[in-house]
Amino acid sequence: MFKKPFSSTTTPKSDAAYDADRPLALHCRCGQSHSSQGEWNACQSLETRTEEASHDMVEASLIKALFPNDQLRRNFLKAVGVGAARAAIASVVPLGAMQAMAQEKGNLEKKNLKIGFIPITCATPLIMAHPMGFYESEGLQVDVIKTANWALIRDKMINGEHDASQFLSPQPIAMSMGVGSTQADMRVATIQNTNGQAITLANKHKNNRDPKNWKGMKFAVPFDFSMHNFLLRYYVAEAGLNPDTDIQIRVVPPPEMVANLRAGNIDGYLGPDPFNQRAVFEEVGFIHLLTKDLWDGHPCCTFGTSAKFIQENPNTFAALYRAVLKASQFARDPANRPAIAKAIAPAQYLNQPEIVIAQVLTGRFADGLGNVQNVPNRADFDPMPWQSMAVWILTQMKRWGYIKEDVNYQQLAEKIFLTTDAKKQMAQLGMPVPDESTRKFTIMGKEFDPSQPQAYLDSFAIRKTA
Repeated sequence: MFKKPFSSTTTPKSDAAYDADRPLALHCRCGQSHSSQGEWNACQSLETRTEEASHDMVEASLIKALFPNDQLRRNFLKAVGVGAARAAIASVVPLGAMQAMAQEKGNLEKKNLKIGFIPITCATPLIMAHPMGFYESEGLQVDVIKTANWALIRDKMINGEHDASQFLSPQPIAMSMGVGSTQADMRVATIQNTNGQAITLANKHKNNRDPKNWKGMKFAVPFDFSMHNFLLRYYVAEAGLNPDTDIQIRVVPPPEMVANLRAGNIDGYLGPDPFNQRAVFEEVGFIHLLTKDLWDGHPCCTFGTSAKFIQENPNTFAALYRAVLKASQFARDPANRPAIAKAIAPAQYLNQPEIVIAQVLTGRFADGLGNVQNVPNRADFDPMPWQSMAVWILTQMKRWGYIKEDVNYQQLAEKIFLTTDAKKQMAQLGMPVPDESTRKFTIMGKEFDPSQPQAYLDSFAIRKTA
C-alpha cells in the first residue's frame, strides 16, 4: 500500500482548479474557449489547414492514379510545379465531385459515441480529433471521456460503457485471452503512439544511474499489461537484475506518479508523458532515459474496440477509423505539434501546462540534469499496428509468467492487430502503406525475429521459471 503522497499544502490542482485559473474566453466551434482574439483566429486558421490537408490527400491520390510510376510522377511535378499540376488535373477531372465521392460513406449505424482515454500524450490523436473536428468531419458526435486508470478503461470496454478506447498495446491481447480479467474479444485498429515514454528517477538518484545498482529500489508502472512494465523488466534484466525479486514494481495511475515520486513512495517510474516531463517541471525528478533509446519506434498505446462493436457497426467503425488515422497523420507533422499542444492542454483533456506538453511533442526539452535536449522523435504517431509488435508482447507475457500455456503467436497477432484493415484504410486516405504486415525489430541491440518467437524467448537468461 502507498502512503498518502501529499500533505494538504502539496496537493496538485484539480481539473476544476485549473478551469478556475483560466480567464473568460471566446467561444469557438472547436469546442474550446480562447483567451484572446489572436488565439481564436489561430484556431480558425488551423481548422482551415485541416480541411486543406484533407483536400490535398484527394489530390495526391488522383496524381498517383494518373501517374502510377513514381519517377514519371516526380518528373511531371518537377516540370510543371504543384500549382500547375492542380490546375491541369482540375481541367480534366471534376475535383469537386471527387471530393464529394471521398466523403461519400455508408450510413452510420451509430453516430453518438463514447471513447475512453487516460490523460497522457500517448492519446494525442484520439484527444485532438475532438477539438480539431476530425470526428465531426466523419459525421460522428464523440464524447472523449477522461478515465481514471487502465483497469477502469478495461472494465468499461468489457461492460460496453465505452464504444471504443485508448488501450495500452498489450491490453487488448490480455483481454482477448482472458488474462487478468473476464475474456472479451478486442481489436487493435491503430497504434496511437510510438516511443513517448521514459524512465524518470527521483533527484536523489542523480549519482545512481547504473541499473546494476538498483537492487531494492521501488518503481511504478501504469499497469501490468503495459509496454512500460515489459520495457522496465527488459531493461533491468539486461543489467543482471531479476525484476520480480531484485526490485519492486508497483502499479500507479499515471496522474499519480509525480505525487508518489515527490512523497518518496517510489524511487522512479517507467511512465508515459507528460508525467516524465512534469517531474522535471516540478523539480522532483529527472529523465534517466527515453524508451526510444531501448527500442526506437516501439508501440505504447493503441486505439481499439470490441469485435462485437465492429460486427454491429461496420460503417461507424470505418468512419471512426478514418477520423483517427487523419488525426494521426496530422500529429506526425512536426509543424503541427505546437498547435496540438495548445489544443490538448485544457482541463477536459490533459489538464497540464502547455509548456510541458510542448516539450514532449516537439522533442526540445529540459531533462532535469541541467541539459536541454533536442530529440524530434521523442514521441511519434505512426498508426501502423504491426503484427510483429503483438508477437513481441506475447513473448514478454510468456517470459514473465502472465501466460502459462503454449500460445499460437502468429494466430493471435493476426486476430487482434488489424494490420490488413489499417493498410486498406490508410491507402484510401492516400497515406503511405508498407508492403509487409510484419517486420523485425531491434531492442537494446538484440534483433527480434517475429517468425522465431520461441527461440527469442528461450534466449533470455532471466525469466520467470515457476
